[in-house]
Amino acid sequence: QVQLVESGGGLVQAGGSLRLSCAASGFTLDYYAIGWFRQAPGKEREGVLCISSSDGVTYYADSVKGRFTISRDNAKNTVHLQMNSLKPEDTAVYYCATGRTRCSSYVYTFASWGQGTQVTVSS
Repeated sequence: QVQLVESGGGLVQAGGSLRLSCAASGFTLDYYAIGWFRQAPGKEREGVLCISSSDGVTYYADSVKGRFTISRDNAKNTVHLQMNSLKPEDTAVYYCATGRTRCSSYVYTFASWGQGTQVTVSS
């Protein structure tokens, strides 16, 4: 069956870095837009970053521009989210999800979701 699994979360000090991974099984990731979303305690889920099937990048959150990047490793059927210069406000559960071919700002266009991975940034 179609499945996404996130990994790479953990504890990090402010200013540090983490690389999150989104690995797919049951389908080929490179046919789809892949979005990263996050949800902090007491907050709504928000879009972070997305990569289209043609590798165009969309930043949903202005606060991560210049700090977060997204990339594909098609040989491993995996998408990575590189998170640099982390801030305490980046603390959240991070999810990856499959969209269509292009990146959409509407969450309902993302059909398949991973279980999430916790990122905690200490000050």
